[in-house]
Amino acid sequence: MAEFPRTTVGGVSISRLIVGTNWFLGYSHTSAAKDRFIKEFMTRERVADILTVFLQAGVDAVMGMPVPMLSGAIEDAQYRTGSKMHLILTPTFNIRPGGPPEQEPPLVFDRCKELGATFCFPHSSLVDCLVDRLNRTIRGYDGYAKLIRERGMVPGLSTHLPESVVIADQTGGDVETYIQIYNSAGFLMTVEADWCMRIIQNAKKPVMTIKPLAAGRILPPVGLAFVWNTIRDQDMVTIGTTTPDEAREAIELSLSFLERRIPTIELQKTRSKKGLE
Repeated sequence: MAEFPRTTVGGVSISRLIVGTNWFLGYSHTSAAKDRFIKEFMTRERVADILTVFLQAGVDAVMGMPVPMLSGAIEDAQYRTGSKMHLILTPTFNIRPGGPPEQEPPLVFDRCKELGATFCFPHSSLVDCLVDRLNRTIRGYDGYAKLIRERGMVPGLSTHLPESVVIADQTGGDVETYIQIYNSAGFLMTVEADWCMRIIQNAKKPVMTIKPLAAGRILPPVGLAFVWNTIRDQDMVTIGTTTPDEAREAIELSLSFLERRIPTIELQKTRSKKGLE
């Protein structure tokens, strides 16, 4: 396996590039039609093909939901390459009494462990409900982190609110990393990119950035150049792809920006660009 640049999160060494899964599981942030297309197109075999490309390049971390299709594809890619893929799961569960019994936190965390998760972070849809800006706390989080650690997984926060990072640091929460939206378009971000940049720079733990291409709204060379050049050496970038070729492009673009060189990817061809050749 090649050696993509690495960092350490909670004592675990992982690649600085992380495989995103919205384009595997049907979350396009574009339209219901696009979501249906992704779900119909993506199979365990196709996802395994993409994960194999990443593993062969030393990208050994994937972030997603606790679903069997993803776990099966990871198993297939690991078998093909002989390399281990670290699974970063972002589950949802009951945060109020009276929810479905199967969604009680201990049971959900048990399932995450059974699926092979190295990292387990409560999803932003839960965390952002628990953020108490008035009292500067994230209600109940440390209890969830305790349950996660008891199962041998590394805890952290998945959040769409930059305040979560600041509050977790100020209160000494049991957080080994933070999942934070970060892109040059400000897509789905609650504050401007320069503010988010500063929060990432000041974070006490490594940050896993997500949506660098704003769900396809930014060209890969532009989006990846921005994030790789404005995060720290310990921070990470999560990228979603739909084909092995897209995975190869994401890897090459990332390496080129980290190595301060011009990418060698094949350029798209259109009739209007004929005169540039």
